Amino acid sequence: MTSLALALSLLPGRYAVAQLPADSALPAWWPSTGMRHAGWTDDELSLVCEEAHVPGNVRCQRGWRMFKLQGPFDFALTGILKAVLDPLAAAGIGSFARSTYDTDYVLVQAPRLDEALSALRDAGHRIDA
Repeated sequence: MTSLALALSLLPGRYAVAQLPADSALPAWWPSTGMRHAGWTDDELSLVCEEAHVPGNVRCQRGWRMFKLQGPFDFALTGILKAVLDPLAAAGIGSFARSTYDTDYVLVQAPRLDEALSALRDAGHRIDA
């Protein structure tokens, strides 16, 4: 069991992680509401949103379920994401994380959701599903 027990919420719906060229603007299909996250680097524009918004011709991985870590968390705290990612990794479950000013979000593939829930609960986390 981890020494850092957190409260997480399982968000409804399925999400996609999409990739566009680095010089792209937000696309016309980009949703104006709901959980969505965009991040630009020199190499790509990475987008996370409900999968129903992403057209079929866009490079993406679909079928993600999303956990919201119940923040806000002070920037001085350490090990927040690690407390969630370590039990998932120990169970062999791949994950994808996004962070905001107040909190973090962790995505797992939908077919592994039940295993992820078990691993996280076994690590002492409380999950509102």
